[in-house]
Amino acid sequence: MKRTNAILVALFFTFFSCQFFDKKAPDKEQLLKEELGKINWEEVDEFPTVTNCDSVLDKETQKQCFFDYLIQNIQNRIGVDTLQIMYPEMDTISVKVTINPDATLEFRTEKPKEAITYDIKVIDSILQNKLADFPAIEPAIKRGIKVKSQFILPVIIKVEE
Repeated sequence: MKRTNAILVALFFTFFSCQFFDKKAPDKEQLLKEELGKINWEEVDEFPTVTNCDSVLDKETQKQCFFDYLIQNIQNRIGVDTLQIMYPEMDTISVKVTINPDATLEFRTEKPKEAITYDIKVIDSILQNKLADFPAIEPAIKRGIKVKSQFILPVIIKVEE
């Protein structure tokens, strides 16, 4: 009787313990794919920032402070007078600002949507010259990692007096 019970217990554990071993470990690639699918890649956890805006605690106010600083600094540096003389009909340009994870900056002029035509290469050249020593900007952060971010900013050229 003891031997039969021992055999039954051994068979029971063998049968059920095999089921524990049959379970496959989750596929790493599948887990990674699922996790990446949960991340909203269109938003950052923290917007880029400059020292002038570091003390602002509210996320939206800090974002607005950053954009105001960026636009004002670009306007002050590009020599609005030069562009007004070259293109008197132009009142605003769209500047694509790229902030790389290593804190390097890139500035490019976006093509205008309206019928006004102007030489983007000339305006890009002015941007590159005038914005070469742009103040430091801390890159955006996503999940604790510095990431590349891009913004298209309207820079007013013609100031109504």
